[in-house]
Amino acid sequence: MTTDMPTFMPKEAFSELSLRDKNAYLEEVTAEYAKANNLTVPVLDKDALSRLRRFYLRRSFADLKLENLPDDDLNRTLRRMGEQIMGKEFTKGLKRAINAEIPPSSKVNRAPPIDDDQLMFFVPSIYDAPLKDDVNLMDVAPFSLSKTKRDGIIRYELKDCVITIEGGAESGMANAYDYDIFLNMVSYLAEEVRRYRAAEKKGLKPSLPSRTYRPTVAQILKFCRRGNGGKQYLEMENALDRLQATRIKIVATDDHSRRREAEAFTLIGRYRAVSHTSTGRLDVVEITIPDWVYDGVVTPDASKPTILTLNPDYFLINKPIARFLYRLARKAAGQTDAWYTLKDIHFRSGAQVPFHKFRHTVELIIKASRRDPLPDYDLELRDGKDGPVLYMKRRQVLTDERGQGTFLDVEESF
Repeated sequence: MTTDMPTFMPKEAFSELSLRDKNAYLEEVTAEYAKANNLTVPVLDKDALSRLRRFYLRRSFADLKLENLPDDDLNRTLRRMGEQIMGKEFTKGLKRAINAEIPPSSKVNRAPPIDDDQLMFFVPSIYDAPLKDDVNLMDVAPFSLSKTKRDGIIRYELKDCVITIEGGAESGMANAYDYDIFLNMVSYLAEEVRRYRAAEKKGLKPSLPSRTYRPTVAQILKFCRRGNGGKQYLEMENALDRLQATRIKIVATDDHSRRREAEAFTLIGRYRAVSHTSTGRLDVVEITIPDWVYDGVVTPDASKPTILTLNPDYFLINKPIARFLYRLARKAAGQTDAWYTLKDIHFRSGAQVPFHKFRHTVELIIKASRRDPLPDYDLELRDGKDGPVLYMKRRQVLTDERGQGTFLDVEESF
């Protein structure tokens, strides 16, 4: 995205405008900025206009102390210099203020990294893990949809159980991008199980997969289809902190036996991080795979669902809510279609924003997906008797010359 800003009038001229003209000017400036940066042009409501007016009038040249000096050439020059100096800072601030009022970018998916053509050498398949009985982590968001730190608890009251997600006091809750590391861990384990079963069929006596995963940070970034910049390395340890501190608790009740069962676990177990002392750049990590993941993938039983493959383009979805919608469609629609009321989806997402804002974001994602579609599924909002309904349908699978589908859709049971 560029950082273009339209030319703006001085504060003094803006302050002399009528309220109506101030609002019209701010709407014009915001529209110019949005178009210059390929953003959706917003409709500024009363509150948004009020916030932008306050910001515009807040900038001051008080530090230059020019207000009470004579209006001579020297002070006029100083004032012009002040306008230029403060103008740069004001432009940055106004850009941030306008961005806060503009809906999310129209792009659903980000571009893949430069070296992404080597992906298949590193990522044979991507899996999501089973959870417990008929409950799956794909039924709800097991992570925060916010990019900023989220405290508190997410509580999901489902038909037969209550699921709560809670983050650490210092680190907060794992977010949608931290969860990529979890998917990397599950996929590694699933691949090890595949090799284990293949060796067994050949009459060999292989060892069960290790409960410890030791990847390099470069391997994780490659799997998650991220760039290899220094910021990615520095953020990795923070992401591991959030994953290790995020606790999932399930309380299930059985009306027939009048029994209550509670179980709690974290997304990852103990971890160890090795970094270079000169740069602080993380190099290798060691993650203990928690028992609930290990048992569900390595030694599944009939009562647990199979793990599901995900499209590798999942990692290119650049909005947490869009990622949640894809996961929900993958679990519910599968090869066909499914629908949920938008109120139910709002609840299952754990989103903190009010329902009307959540609905607006979903509408923008659906609109943008017509040009930049989500992997595998088409989304449509329909009218329902209890409000809008999100209809999710599996897109027709393209085939190659051999008649084979281009999307991995095998439900693995090993």
